[in-house]
This record gives sequence, structure tokens and C-alpha cells, in this order.
Amino acid sequence: MAFLIERAEPSQVDALCAIERQAVQLFRGHPAWPSYSAMSIPPELLQQAIGRGLVWVALNEAAAPVGFVWLDTDAGGAVIGIAEIDVLPEYGQRGIGAALLERACAWARAAGYRRVDLGTLADVRWNAPFYAKHGFAVVDKDDPAFAYARQRDRENGFPDHLRVFMSRPLSAPGHDEWTVWPAPAKLNLFLRITGRRPDGYHELQTVFRLLDWGDEIRLRLRDDGEIRRHGEIPGVPAHTDLVVRAAQLLQQHAGVPHSADIEHAGVSLGVDIEVEKRIPMGGGLGGGSSDAATVLVALNQLWQLDLAEDVLAELGRQLGADVPVFVRGGSAWAEGIGEQLTPLSLPSRHYVVIDPHESVPTAALFQASELTRNAPRATISSFVSGETTENAFAPVVRARHPRVAAALDWLGGFGQARLSGSGGCVFLEAKSFDRATTITARCPAAFTAQVAMGVDVSPLQDALARHRGAARATRTTDGR
Repeated sequence: MAFLIERAEPSQVDALCAIERQAVQLFRGHPAWPSYSAMSIPPELLQQAIGRGLVWVALNEAAAPVGFVWLDTDAGGAVIGIAEIDVLPEYGQRGIGAALLERACAWARAAGYRRVDLGTLADVRWNAPFYAKHGFAVVDKDDPAFAYARQRDRENGFPDHLRVFMSRPLSAPGHDEWTVWPAPAKLNLFLRITGRRPDGYHELQTVFRLLDWGDEIRLRLRDDGEIRRHGEIPGVPAHTDLVVRAAQLLQQHAGVPHSADIEHAGVSLGVDIEVEKRIPMGGGLGGGSSDAATVLVALNQLWQLDLAEDVLAELGRQLGADVPVFVRGGSAWAEGIGEQLTPLSLPSRHYVVIDPHESVPTAALFQASELTRNAPRATISSFVSGETTENAFAPVVRARHPRVAAALDWLGGFGQARLSGSGGCVFLEAKSFDRATTITARCPAAFTAQVAMGVDVSPLQDALARHRGAARATRTTDGR
């Protein structure tokens, strides 16, 4: 039987939860059955994982889901877990579970993870014996690394004596293999324009809040100096794409010869680039800038250039005012044209981010006669106190873009809805995940809602640490 494995879509949440409920029936009569039957996947957590690209689904010939695997990043660092893997009972023993497991492990390896962990049952053939066939070995569950997972089991009433924990080591990707890097979205928690410079640029003040959700960049090194983007992005030709321009700029700065000079210079570093877009284009969430920053940071590591962060941030500034904050990888108070950054620690918050599916051209807003360009300067203390929350573009966008206005009005029914950047995405701060998911579940069909968490350390910085660790381990193993 032919089946296809691909990234899960939010629309498949109900189908995947139904697969889990059918798969758990296989445990009837087992001592773990009372615990399994009492637990079910929280749909809102599965939805969040799908939005972050951590769930893969197996589809049959009719494109219906028949199995899925879900990765869990709760362990942190270079370790990732298998949160769930299920296949419909009638599709069992056809290699679907094995294919899902290998796909998830392959992605984790490309993302720089060094180990995959899971908890399972030792006496069920499609549990521990199945994983053992795929490189997993039983480990000491008293290891502190599994304390969180065991505590979660206890909270769910799962008998500890029935559980074994298993791990599979992952090697670092080879020179010619794809690597995976996150490109997180951002929010502007406020935005004020305080003046206009002689060169025509506007002076502004804002707070950039990085999120734990965004695009995914895949990179594969080339030895011919070529920089090639794979796949089409509607409305963005490859030669104008910031990811291509970022790679070219870094190549030029490092003195890497162009492909035309290879015959004289020998092997030269190039790259294949793939972009999986999740951040809406023209949404004020910094997607293009974040993608460019990820390319700069990742290629600095992969090409072994060892350029300082300040150098990468300056290269980023040449591509766009928002790029440096993504290079530096932390939430920040920003001034100037957005490139003068002061690191800012912010309280943990969840956000409901609404895409009204209306792209807002930034250049037209800056030219709008009704835009306030001479607001008094704000201070960090006025922001922290909650006094400064406005976005200078919001009145202009409201007047010119009815879908964005409608999204602001709808979200405003739950609290203070704000515009991010120049729009068109809008957001609402929520003090809990449950509150955020409750609001998201009510989102009108005309919009798309996403729950994201604000982070002070970018997912890109976490990924960089993983890839650096994997590279060091490879050099040590090779004796270099």
C-alpha cells in the first residue's frame, strides 16, 4: 500500500486525535489500560505543535490521515522527545509507524538535536521492541534527564513501574546534508515615530518581542560557490529574496569567490536554500527579515567563518532595519530606524496572533499624510508601566484596510488588540496558554489564528547552540 508522509496541517487535528483514540484500544486488557483510557491528547497542544512543524502525518491513497508522530521539545537543549506516535489499527504492520519514526528522527538530526528520548511499555511488542529495532536503547529512568517526564506520568496517573525510557543518539549532519534552522516571528509591542531624518528615513521607538513560532530555513552546503533557492515563493523572485541576498552579502564579506572564479580558486562555499513559510508576508511579523538573519547566523556557522555577532548584525542592517534584532536573538527596546537595540527582559506571555489575510504595503503607510511623525519620545519605564502601548500605524491601517480593522475589532472584544509593525497581523496578550487557546478557538473563519509564546532568547540561538555542539562532537570523534 502506498502512503505519503508530510507535515501535518491544523485542519487535521480532529482526525489525529481520533487516530489516537482508536490506537489506544489496542491496550485493552493491559495493566496500563486504565491510565491510557483516561488520558487523551489535548487538541490545543497538538494544534500548537503542528503550527511549529513538530508533527508529521501519514496519508493513505485517499489523502486521509492514518497515522502521525509528534515531537516534544520540552526536554530542552540538544534533546528532543517523541510525544506521541500512533497508527490506525487497521493500517498496522505496514511500515507506517517505522516511516513516521524515521522521518521525525531525520528532521531532529537536521535540526541539530543529538538525542531522541521517549517513554514506552517494555512488554508490548509495538512499543519497546519496535523502538529497539530503530536504534533506541533502554536507559536508566532515574537519570535526572527523565525527571520531568516521570513527573508528568505521575500527574496523569500512569503507573511508574510499567514505564521504561529509551534513547537514540543522533549524529551530526554531514557536509553535503540538509540542516534545519528556525526563523522566528516578532511582535512590536508598541511603535512610535518621533521624527524624520534628512535622508528620508523615520526615527522610531519600539519594543521587539521575539516569538517561539515562525518560518523554517533549510540549508545544504555546496562546493561550487553557487547560491540557489529551491522552491517558489509567490511574488518573491529568487534574486530579490532576502535569504539569497543575505547569503550573497555574507559570501562577499568573507571573500568567498563567486562560482565563475572557482576554476582559479579551487573549492568555494555555496549553499542551497529552502524556505518553509509560516509567517504571513506583509503581516508586520518580520518574516523576511528573520529569514535573512537566520541565513546569516547559520551560514556563519556552516561556512566556519567565525564572524562576530556585531559584524553579522551590521551586515543584517544593510539588508533591512529589522534584521539585526533577529541576528542578536533577543527581545529588545529599539530606536533609530530600529537598529539601535537595548536588550530587554520581558515577562512570560502567550499571544493570540491573527492574520486577517490582507497584506499591508509599508511604503504607502510611511507616505500617508495622516501618519503621526512627531510623537514625543517614550521611555522604557513608560512602556514597562503600561503607559506606552500604541502603534503609530494603527489609525492609518484601520482607515485603509477594512479586513485588518475587522480583525482589530473582533480581537478587541477579548482585551487590548494591537497592530504589529505596519500590519496587517494583529495580536492580543494573554496571561495563560488556556486563555490564548480559548480565544483562538473562537476565531472567525475569515481569519487565521496562531498561539505563540514570547521568548527572551530566540529559537535561532538555541538552534545555533545545538549545531555548534554537534559540530564540536564530530570534530572530537574524528580527532580533529
